[in-house]
Amino acid sequence: MSKKILAKYRIPSTRLQNWNYGWNAAYFVTICTQNHKCYLGNIAETQDLPSLPEMVLSDVGKIANQYWNESPNHFPFVELGEFVIMPNHVHGIIIINKKNAQNDDIYGDANVVTQNFASLLQQKQQQNKFGPQSKNLASIIRGYKSGVKKYATMNHIDFAWQPRYHDHIIRDNKSFQHISNYILNNPLNWHEYNL
Repeated sequence: MSKKILAKYRIPSTRLQNWNYGWNAAYFVTICTQNHKCYLGNIAETQDLPSLPEMVLSDVGKIANQYWNESPNHFPFVELGEFVIMPNHVHGIIIINKKNAQNDDIYGDANVVTQNFASLLQQKQQQNKFGPQSKNLASIIRGYKSGVKKYATMNHIDFAWQPRYHDHIIRDNKSFQHISNYILNNPLNWHEYNL
């Protein structure tokens, strides 16, 4: 096949070019189910407060929730921020915090991780020498998605993920707080966006 034909059908990467996704940073991640089908549960009104919706997890939704919380057991350099399992997607903050990593000076306080976005711009100008791809954001998401899918397959549950995921590098404390609030309020906004 010619390069022109291959380029036409190649889906471009959504990843930030020249950024090593194994670097210490906080990442806002969205993982969707295949065709946005509501495999993971549904939103229902609570008994006590009918106007306050809550997520009711399906069996595979419960596993998705459990496996997300267990991510640091498999990746010791991972810390988890806010996350929510929704009927057809997962939103969460994954913090990569490798001790003694070369870019520790970029972020300072590892609990917030992203103190200074200007350093990210400096890193973009450096040579793209990324090293092993087993301790990065893609490997974390790949492990999570495959674990949930394997559980569904072994238990004969109809379930599938979209092939990709969306990520956003969180640039500062204000953005971290805004995204955390967005995640927490996601069930409240479900019916507004899914009429």
